[in-house]
Amino acid sequence: MNLKFFTGIFLALAFVACDEDETKEPETTDTAPNVIGMNFLKSTQSFDETYAVLKASLEANDNIKIVAELDHAANAASVGLELNPTKIIFFGNPNLGTPLMQVNQQAGLDLPQRILVYQNDSEEVYVGYNSTVYLANRHTLGDVSTLSAIAGALKNLSENAGVEEVTEQPSEVIADYNVFTVASPETFDATYEGIMSVIDENPNLKIVAELDHQANAANVELELLPTKVIIFGNPKLGTPLMQDKQTSALDLPQKILVYQNSEGGVKIAFNSPELFMSRHGVTDNDATLETILAALQGIATSINQ
Repeated sequence: MNLKFFTGIFLALAFVACDEDETKEPETTDTAPNVIGMNFLKSTQSFDETYAVLKASLEANDNIKIVAELDHAANAASVGLELNPTKIIFFGNPNLGTPLMQVNQQAGLDLPQRILVYQNDSEEVYVGYNSTVYLANRHTLGDVSTLSAIAGALKNLSENAGVEEVTEQPSEVIADYNVFTVASPETFDATYEGIMSVIDENPNLKIVAELDHQANAANVELELLPTKVIIFGNPKLGTPLMQDKQTSALDLPQKILVYQNSEGGVKIAFNSPELFMSRHGVTDNDATLETILAALQGIATSINQ
């Protein structure tokens, strides 16, 4: 096993775990979100009611499995930071998601699906999710047959929870929009297990969920090359981004995708920290974004050594 590869990852993730200023107050957000590729609605119900209805709707659908729930406000409080009510729920249906990854495994970086519910300083409650147009453009999916079904499901779930109509936002992004990809010199299993071990050993990082997209595809009798995603976080770094722009929660916590393509090559994909600037409009967290960027660059450099 390439020890330099995993040493680089450990150093990068340790760098990501550095302390942040814990005195920053949440920004006042009293207007509708303006986020590339995030469809949204302003809920007519309370934050708790909106989230409860959303979760109940997911639980009532036998074709959907809830993968993880994350209370960003509670996680912020656990490290002495403040954040308005913000929750995200991850869920999937491999019958719908697998065909996207069969076209481009990189789509696994945005799977499973997720819906964000948050309340701003003005006590306005919003529901947001990634549009399928955004996903199709970002991962060059073309006209995959299941995209329309996914779009309909996300719209219905959100409108049922918020009792309002969804507003669609512009989703025209270039291919690989803010996706950072590097090749691994190791096998798929060695790469994935090594990354998992490094994250497990870092006390500042918490694994929220692991997803074996290939195994989930097999469960519904579909084929997919080896594809796994790790969802993990560090609220000391993520919270300041959400304090700046609360919609940043849609792209948090961080994710690492590992996949093996048809030529046998192993790739690791991340969201570039520039995503928070160009997509969510984060402007007041240069130090945090630079820290994350340095961590990702450290990973890329160690892989090529």
